[in-house]
Amino acid sequence: MEDQVLNQPPPLADYNLFATDRDLREAVVREHAAWACSLLDEFGRRVGASEAIEWGALANQYPPVLHTHDRFGRRRDEVEFHPAWHHLMRLSVEAGISCLPWADARPGAHAARAALAMLASENEAGHVCPVSMTYSAVTVLREDSAVAAEWIPRICSRRYDPSYRPAEKKEGALIGMAMTEKQGGSDVRANITRAEPAGNGEYLLSGHKWFCSAPMCDAFLVLAQAPRGLSCFFLPRWTPEGRRNAFHLQRLKSKLGNRSNASSEVEFHGAWARLLGEEGRGVATIMTMVQHTRLDCVMGAAAIMRRALVEALHHARYRRAFGRALLDQPLMRNVLADLALESEAATVLMMRLARAFDEGDHAFARLAVAAGKYWVSKRAAPHVAEALECLGGNGYVEECILPRLYREAPINSIWEGSGNVVALDVLRAIAREPDSLERVMAEVRLARDPRIERFAGHIPRDISESGARRLAERLALALQASLLVRFSPPAVADAFCASRLDGDAGRTFGTLPPGGDLDTVLASSFEVNPVAPDPSTPIASTG
Repeated sequence: MEDQVLNQPPPLADYNLFATDRDLREAVVREHAAWACSLLDEFGRRVGASEAIEWGALANQYPPVLHTHDRFGRRRDEVEFHPAWHHLMRLSVEAGISCLPWADARPGAHAARAALAMLASENEAGHVCPVSMTYSAVTVLREDSAVAAEWIPRICSRRYDPSYRPAEKKEGALIGMAMTEKQGGSDVRANITRAEPAGNGEYLLSGHKWFCSAPMCDAFLVLAQAPRGLSCFFLPRWTPEGRRNAFHLQRLKSKLGNRSNASSEVEFHGAWARLLGEEGRGVATIMTMVQHTRLDCVMGAAAIMRRALVEALHHARYRRAFGRALLDQPLMRNVLADLALESEAATVLMMRLARAFDEGDHAFARLAVAAGKYWVSKRAAPHVAEALECLGGNGYVEECILPRLYREAPINSIWEGSGNVVALDVLRAIAREPDSLERVMAEVRLARDPRIERFAGHIPRDISESGARRLAERLALALQASLLVRFSPPAVADAFCASRLDGDAGRTFGTLPPGGDLDTVLASSFEVNPVAPDPSTPIASTG
């Protein structure tokens, strides 16, 4: 006897991630990247296709495998990936996510690239890690003209070549990073990796790294102690003579999430490297890269929230309970609208931050990126948890993408500085660059909204170490509120201000105050519904 499956949504697949996201589309135009809309539309279609969605599932189901030696006992130090990983990498590299602003430096290039990265991350976040580091590393590679001349053209080639070959035999290249150590973690100045000068800007590195991000890359940025202090180095997988560098992978990390991507422990045994920047200025040198990867932490968290929201909305449109669709249940509408507000606020802030990179607005970006990274990254985990709950038990099984998103959600709050580190960096930015606070506050004041002005008026009293987290939170919320007031429907801005800036607001999602226009909040959250909801029609059958 054949059992009909009723009252279940169809699979969410074969839809265009860009075309269905009005918030992102409008932000792309607003932040001067309208020229990229056709590229984004095509990419959104490709990453929303069933095939690409399946690649994301397979890349996480079959995580990378480390091969330290070959069968003869020789060092191999290679990571093997499922073919699905390579499909995703090729798609993102060819779209320019690893290089667009450097290969095509027209106005809005960073904003266009951020939008592309968001679409890629909505489908599968893990593979965007090496793509992000490669994009960000260019700012540091420029510290050495010879390194820049050799490696930046490979990065800008948009060619994905996963082979383990010397760089001169490859058109494309990817860059990873190895900063933290067992005894130090985020305190990178506790690093004990040693760098011995070998002449002409060359050094030999010996030591270890507790986390080497994307160890399959062609080269790495590494921090090590040189004679004049902590310094930044460029360490390729192969030496200039074409020999394997003394870069030895010890094991891959078994992580909570981010399973498709490899992270490893690594040792250096006299590994060849070149100095980038000045000796003793390693942190200052690497911070130019960190500023860009922190932008991608905001992007990654926004992407995770967006995908979780879309999954919840899709389910609620088709699923019926107590005689009507979940989407028509007042309490569920409140939850979904609240999730939509959080997603939209993250998206508009991410795109505004990207514009600051396009405009070279260092003072604004220095502080706003840190505050945005702190707050948006921390909102992802509770957001995904609530979205998962909208699907009930269906959201808790591994065939659904929500468990993968839930495991992935904390990573952006840890990568490039966990909460306390970033909150203290907010204080450091204000202390060292006082103009940064004025630039951010000037942006906030553009809304000319008394609700925001009252909320932002508390910011000066939080400029202390004990208030650093509160300060970062208020800065980010004030920026989000200002952007929504200026660029979103009044109903969206009103609901956000009432629920985020008011001290009496609820503590969980789904506690928006009564009287709000939830229809408007929800109307643009996921615009295309490819199949008209008909819960009485069987969508699958089992024997």
